[in-house]
Amino acid sequence: MDELEKITDNDSCCSINSERKSHHSPEVKKNLTSRLNRIEGQIRGIKGLIEKDTYCDDVITQISAVQSALNGVSKILLEGHLKHCIVERVQEGDQEVIDELLTTIKRLMK
Repeated sequence: MDELEKITDNDSCCSINSERKSHHSPEVKKNLTSRLNRIEGQIRGIKGLIEKDTYCDDVITQISAVQSALNGVSKILLEGHLKHCIVERVQEGDQEVIDELLTTIKRLMK
């Protein structure tokens, strides 16, 4: 089991009274929060590089690293969403969730 599977295995999300919410385990929340805190620091670092007139290629390299880190967060969320939210809703007979998933994937692939 890889890291992504391990941290999303106990995740679930569901619809309660038509209010959609995610329910992530404390471990997953901690992991996501930690990743986002690092990304936030990277963004501040990029701002500092621009303020110091750092060579453009170096700034672009840092921006690429942030984009990659954000993609990592998205992968964790998408895996948990697929394994739990989508599966639950399909099992409940909600076929519209497939269109929602396709829209989500299209957004991620931009």
